[in-house]
Amino acid sequence: MTKDMTQGSPMKLILGFSVPLFFGFLFQQFYNLVDTIIVGRFLGVDDLAAVGSTGCINFLVIGFCMGVCNGFSIPVSHKFGAGDFVGLRKYAANCVWLGIAFSVVMTAVTTFLCRDILVLMRTPENILEGAYHYIWVIFLGIPTVYLYNIVSGVIRALGDSKTPVIFLILSSVINIALDLFFILNLKMGVAGAAWATVIAQGVSGIACLLYMIKKFEILHIRKEEWAPDRHMMMVLCGMGVPMGLQYSITAIGSVILQSAANTLGSQAVAAMTAAGKIGNFLACPFDALGSTMATYGGQNVGAGKLDRLGKGLKSCILLGAGYSVIALLTAVFGGGPLGMLFVESAETGIIGNIKLFLVINTAFYFPLALVNIVRFMIQGMGFPTFAILAGVFEMIARAIAGFLLVPVFGFLGVCLGSPIAWVFADAFLIPAYFHVRKVLERRRKIENEQINP
Repeated sequence: MTKDMTQGSPMKLILGFSVPLFFGFLFQQFYNLVDTIIVGRFLGVDDLAAVGSTGCINFLVIGFCMGVCNGFSIPVSHKFGAGDFVGLRKYAANCVWLGIAFSVVMTAVTTFLCRDILVLMRTPENILEGAYHYIWVIFLGIPTVYLYNIVSGVIRALGDSKTPVIFLILSSVINIALDLFFILNLKMGVAGAAWATVIAQGVSGIACLLYMIKKFEILHIRKEEWAPDRHMMMVLCGMGVPMGLQYSITAIGSVILQSAANTLGSQAVAAMTAAGKIGNFLACPFDALGSTMATYGGQNVGAGKLDRLGKGLKSCILLGAGYSVIALLTAVFGGGPLGMLFVESAETGIIGNIKLFLVINTAFYFPLALVNIVRFMIQGMGFPTFAILAGVFEMIARAIAGFLLVPVFGFLGVCLGSPIAWVFADAFLIPAYFHVRKVLERRRKIENEQINP
């Protein structure tokens, strides 16, 4: 059930690990995409814009949750790579205690403040209530986000990228069925789409947990291993919180950009919403490659095999570059038809903006590939603070687009926000990788000298 990524061909290992992850992310984005299509087709442009206007604060909060969980899995992968299975189980147990604490606090705070945040973002009045009803339910489901992502993160840290995919597929099917039932039969509006997402996430998290308990003997935690350990919690928070903050800091820039887009009206917001969903769908391979490098880097650092880091990074970058070309061609020749999945063909202005957004963004997908691959590799190597700094660069770039480009260039400025952010992040991450690699090599040299004076 586990996979050792410290031996064998890096390219084969990366492909073997990332392909199941890719299908997992694909299905995750698929049901997000279907959510949006159902809302746009059956509820109309205003409700589509209402859901879309919450995207950045959704990313700010839910992205923090997912980043924290990804960070929690890194010490687990280090212990697995080092062969310390007792330490591995203790870290997994402490992940559970921290997940409970984080989810309770975050659910209480976000559900209380979400309306005020939407008002501060200058959400258009005609979509404000719909946006509030949607995002309040999403925030109420934060515990289900922690449940699934902690369990799947621990499983991936052991080298198993296939099991979480099975439960994401289950979640996708449940989500789509509930979407149609809540929206078409029960007439619940955008809140129905949110409840469908939360329930589907909860079912997949519980199912994944039960499967892990049954199948992964290495994770059968003994009674004494459940004891909260302050040092381990500090290590987990030291890895998880910076990764979560990286998402949140990045999202602050997205909030600024979304606020600027809101001033252009609900049609511009609708176009940004639809294009963003398609873009997320097209970017799934980069998410898969990034998560793969976190596990690959974590296991090889834990095993002390630093020479394999560069080989794995090169293999992953080649895969990312090849797919970037495919994504651009898809946007150029399929951007218009993809836009018509969300709105009627008569909405030519919205469809044109959707295609413009997709073409500009996919033209910069290679920088996006580098952001995901290099950032997650650095995190897997045990340097999560650099994730925060990369997020700062992305935030600055999107803020520039929101404050300067959108007022001057309108929707074109919205389209340029993310590409500029990716370039800014790469300008920091690439030198950062070489720096942390040297730090690890110096540490390894000192350890060897102490062992063999």
